[in-house]
Amino acid sequence: MLYERGPESTAGIMLKITDTIAIEDWELTEQFIRASGPGGQNVNKVSSAVELRFEAERSPNLPGPVKTRLRRLAGRRWTKEGALVMSCDETRSQTRNREIVRERLADLIRKATVAPKRRVATRPTLGSKKRRLKAKKLRGEVKALRGQVGGEE
Repeated sequence: MLYERGPESTAGIMLKITDTIAIEDWELTEQFIRASGPGGQNVNKVSSAVELRFEAERSPNLPGPVKTRLRRLAGRRWTKEGALVMSCDETRSQTRNREIVRERLADLIRKATVAPKRRVATRPTLGSKKRRLKAKKLRGEVKALRGQVGGEE
């Protein structure tokens, strides 16, 4: 996890995604909630699960195409307000859950930065057309042989 200090005017810590993209502290909101799973009686007392909210739509650090791809990748985690909500309750440690969810957010944004390749339209070759038609003809002949057997009486 790479953290950087922001400019001196803003003393917040930035979450570095790529060389060009870094998320500022004000864009992230963390809420600690009680987790399910291992922990025994302690699980009822300690809020170790983390719910991270990233205001992606309002983020000045994300380019438009990246936001669009991020929305598609996020699926149900994207809210109507344009925020990305992720949660983690894997470990009993609040700080470890916090690191995990921030790393997941960074990975998701990194995936969104990769533009998909354009598909180049191709045509089937003459040989592949002939092979396909030959296979269809053979299959038709096999099916034709399955007809009713004409018995002599």
